Amino acid sequence: MGDGPLLTGTGAADTFAAVFDEHSPGLWRYLARQAGPAVAEDLVAETFLVAWSARSDYRPGLGSVRAWLYGIAVNLLRRHYRGQAQQSRISERLSGLREADDGAVDRAAERLDARTRVEGLAAAIAELPDGDRDVLLLTSLGGLDTAEIATALGIPEGTVRSRLHRVRRGLRAHATKGAS
Repeated sequence: MGDGPLLTGTGAADTFAAVFDEHSPGLWRYLARQAGPAVAEDLVAETFLVAWSARSDYRPGLGSVRAWLYGIAVNLLRRHYRGQAQQSRISERLSGLREADDGAVDRAAERLDARTRVEGLAAAIAELPDGDRDVLLLTSLGGLDTAEIATALGIPEGTVRSRLHRVRRGLRAHATKGAS
């Protein structure tokens, strides 16, 4: 079911319902790990709304339904974070208080785990360029393979492999530096 075409004629709703049943739990887990359970619910729903609207654009030859859906989800997650950042800036301007950008990253890392090593790793991941961070999170949290990530992000598979190699090497070096 996962790699079949999304029908646009009769039976489209049933086929799409099966796609939802198959892929929504994995998408929710991926999004919940990054944005929390409540936001993940909204983003999964929005992902499938976008997918339903764009179902005629899906081309099985370009990649799996799973990769296509994760690509939509990554874009929605980015939009969500941009909206949060904009709301935060507006709130800071209105209140007259200006927090350092590092404070939010530090607080998030402390909530996830109080250990210093985990905080450092979380900060290193947060500092990664968007493309590198997306590749890392899609493989580690989403469980996508390099071909699916390439499809989801619209980049060549070789680029995915080189980004993943560079990110892993950098994070290993960061962990080694933090342990000494």
